[in-house]
Amino acid sequence: MLYPSNLEQKINFFKIKEILKSECTSPLGMDYVDKVSFSSDYNLVTRLLDQTEEFRQILVSGEAFPSSNFANLYPYLEKAKLENSFLDAADFHEMKLSLQTLRSCISFFQKNEALYPVLAQLLGLLIELDLGLLKAIDAIIDEKGHVKSNASRELQLIRGQILYEEGRLRKVMDRIFKEARAKGLTAEDAQITVRSGRLVIPVAAENKRKLRGFIHDESATGQTVFMEPEEALDINNEIRDLEYMERREIVKILTQLTDRVRPAIPALRKATNFLGLMDFIRAKAKFAQKTDSCKPEIVKERQLIWKQARHPLLEMALKSQGKKIVPLNVNLSGHERLLVISGPNAGGKSVTLKTVALLQYMLQCGLLIPVEPNSKSSLFDNFFIDIGDEQNLENDLSTYSSHLMSMKHFSQFANRKTILFIDEFGTGTEPQFGGAIAESILLALNKLGAYGVLTTHYGNLKQVASKNQGLVNGAMRYDVDKLEPLYQLEIGKPGSSFALEIASKIGISKEILNYAKSQIGEERVRYDRLLTQLENEKNQYSGLLSEVKAKDKLLKTRLQEYNELKETLELTKKKYLQEAKEEAKTLLDQTNKKIEATIRQIKEGKAEKESTKQIRQELEEFKEKVKPEKIKIKTPAVVVLEGEIKVGDWVRLKDNGAIAEVLQLKAKEAEISIGELKSNVKLSRLERISQGEVKKEKKSIANRGNFNTNEKMMDFSMNLDLRGKRGEEILALIQTFIDEGYMLGIKDLRIVHGKGNGILRDLTRNFLKDMSQVRHMEDEHADRGGAGVTLVTLK
Repeated sequence: MLYPSNLEQKINFFKIKEILKSECTSPLGMDYVDKVSFSSDYNLVTRLLDQTEEFRQILVSGEAFPSSNFANLYPYLEKAKLENSFLDAADFHEMKLSLQTLRSCISFFQKNEALYPVLAQLLGLLIELDLGLLKAIDAIIDEKGHVKSNASRELQLIRGQILYEEGRLRKVMDRIFKEARAKGLTAEDAQITVRSGRLVIPVAAENKRKLRGFIHDESATGQTVFMEPEEALDINNEIRDLEYMERREIVKILTQLTDRVRPAIPALRKATNFLGLMDFIRAKAKFAQKTDSCKPEIVKERQLIWKQARHPLLEMALKSQGKKIVPLNVNLSGHERLLVISGPNAGGKSVTLKTVALLQYMLQCGLLIPVEPNSKSSLFDNFFIDIGDEQNLENDLSTYSSHLMSMKHFSQFANRKTILFIDEFGTGTEPQFGGAIAESILLALNKLGAYGVLTTHYGNLKQVASKNQGLVNGAMRYDVDKLEPLYQLEIGKPGSSFALEIASKIGISKEILNYAKSQIGEERVRYDRLLTQLENEKNQYSGLLSEVKAKDKLLKTRLQEYNELKETLELTKKKYLQEAKEEAKTLLDQTNKKIEATIRQIKEGKAEKESTKQIRQELEEFKEKVKPEKIKIKTPAVVVLEGEIKVGDWVRLKDNGAIAEVLQLKAKEAEISIGELKSNVKLSRLERISQGEVKKEKKSIANRGNFNTNEKMMDFSMNLDLRGKRGEEILALIQTFIDEGYMLGIKDLRIVHGKGNGILRDLTRNFLKDMSQVRHMEDEHADRGGAGVTLVTLK
């Protein structure tokens, strides 16, 4: 049951229909849009949603699917239904195009039946269709919609004869025209033309009796007449007679073809129905693609759990203005069935209510909705709304009376399978009485087990919602400091109207506000103040929570990088040790063999001086040969790009090789970002590099983790002197210093930065605070540098 009768206008569903019609390519699809209706049939709604979702997948995949010639064949079929009637060539041409589209659809779904099983089931409408009819039409009608000359032997002969007679006529007319021009009967610029379907010669009016023939027409001035020469009359008559014969033969052919169509009319009606359905489903899929919609999980248990729900019409309007919509998270299930939303005016209460109403209605009409795919929804039998002013002068109903009529209907027909929406619940009469009546109606609807969303400013309704099972409060969040709505729905607490705060910010005098507070009552003011305070704290904690989450994410990333680096080091260490052992064993074997051979030669030579000297020389040469070489690692030259430096370019500092991104340009300086550090440097110190160089540099930095631990331990200094360095240089030095110290197991480190203005000290310590390896840091003893040196204790 739907209430009221103009429900679709109230929730703007008619605008959704207009968009769907604009996506259709034929009147057939538009007719289906007009037939869209609300349904609570689980199987039907599920099938409609699956059809649309499968077609959306076709659009996303980019697969070729027929997109034109979804023609309405019903008028042609009605015409062909009459005995002895015939369809003309243009009618058959439209039918031919539609049959070609049907053939393509059948081929597509037969090929992709496994991918799109629900859509493939619609081929059942085409079981009785005989595509041999397309072959028959194609044999007679060409691509331009004309009857082919080879449609019959008689037509071919007639058209051949017509061509012959037209050629003969042209020759005769050309000869007569040349003779008339030679005699001066026609103007110099005159040409043979056509009048009444016959070739004629323009002749000057004073010469019309000098040329024998039939006058068909004259010019507007009467100075020229258009004559058909006597010699051409017989040929023209012959041509005209052949044209009549051609027409009779075409009628005969089309009548026979129509007789072939007549038995197939029932199948063609179903085929036309299929074409309209395909056009309609594609329109729904294109709308879903445009609004980023999907199919939520349809569950039989009563619940409505939507994540990131968006009003499609509002989102389109905001997108055209370059703005973004704020999505909603809605949860109606179990003991929280009726959501009572409160909050300030223009805070988004009505938009939230209309969003839920429109999306639920769209869903039960078989349309995909803009929510996250993991959302859930059930189907309701009854859909009731009470939105806007329903004042009726004819029935002498005031605004409030019309709302009460709606409430009467709701309380009589609502049940557990009902979803209802009430905007500004209880308004329209004296607040004291309106609030009381609204409270009693709310309790009655809750008792009936209905689901839905209500908006209100009444405090008593907020209290009722917080105390009764089945009801739940919801608040539209508001930035009290800026006096701006956040358009975010928070379920579980009531919202404040922020009336006193807004009045105070605007500048209403304290005397007026104090009087207002005294009239409201201290308890009510204190309650509203608590809501305001709660909203402020919520905003503060939300900001802090976001910051903590960001830091936690960064920490996890750094921890993962560290673990990966540690694992890489261990594997590399084992690999190099194994290689070194194998190489040492080989070298030792070679050396032992060489020494044994040397001793043997000396003994055999009986220690002769010259012989011994030569053998020793050979041994020295062997030692030099197996002596380890110092390997020099060549660093590839950096490719510097030509052209001036722009914002967004990657650059390299010439003096220290640091990689940075350009954020801003100011005269001869540039603001650059090196990691989290921002600094201003002169353009002369920078050189442009490509994205490829940036990736190489980052990869090079990552690969530097493979180092020799023993050599590092010998070369490592527990003191890092930063004095004289620039701010953009020190972060990379500190990072490397702490990482190496941590990996080498050194606990205590010293960083010398000097006192000066304290800039290097602040940069150093702020950077150290965020490093997970650092346990503690403090000033050095006053005798050994004091605040100019930071002592770092690692974990």
